[in-house]
Amino acid sequence: MNPESFSCDLITWSEFYDLATSLSRRIKSSGWRPDLVVAIGRGGYVPARVVCDFLVFDLLTSMKVEHWGIGAQKKNEAQIRFPLATEISGKKVLIVDDVTDTGDTLTIAVSYVESLGPKETRTAVLQHKSSSEFEPNYYAEKITEWRWIVYPWAVHEDLVGFTERVLSDSDLPMSPDQIRADLKRRFDIDLDEDQMAEILEDLVDLRKGERLGPAYRVNRC
Repeated sequence: MNPESFSCDLITWSEFYDLATSLSRRIKSSGWRPDLVVAIGRGGYVPARVVCDFLVFDLLTSMKVEHWGIGAQKKNEAQIRFPLATEISGKKVLIVDDVTDTGDTLTIAVSYVESLGPKETRTAVLQHKSSSEFEPNYYAEKITEWRWIVYPWAVHEDLVGFTERVLSDSDLPMSPDQIRADLKRRFDIDLDEDQMAEILEDLVDLRKGERLGPAYRVNRC
């Protein structure tokens, strides 16, 4: 067995706010103003709200596009889960998400929005990875060395997902200390004992893991 390993970058609330500030200023300095801001759910909800704050703009709605599950688990293809519930014909629309990775999410989002007849569609993200085939109109930071980004509004959910991955790749039950060590080795994630305990409790409650005395294993039922 050769379990997958890659680096993760846990963004703090302060780092997020700096990125959102920079993104908003780039939009403002371009001189372009939207008639409507559309957040991509779920990652774009918080960034879009802060962008609207800096633009002093209150016409914000959302749509949900699913491509990534928790813990960097990629789904087969991006798809619209919840479409727009408002008329956008003839409007200038700004689509906001947290990050571009493959670019599939924004590709399908733009295609869908364009099919509804807007005057113009532009896109904005906090961080744009060079691995993405889609380049947004606005971004605060370009990432050239790929890593998985964990934003503060999804940190616990992602850590639950990564812990499930670690347990799934083990043939034997693992102690909390072993799990913490594997998370550090494989994903460069540091957790304290209290964080690990809460995550394992949630895995058990979700029936994705089970406790065997002092150790845990993934629930394969």
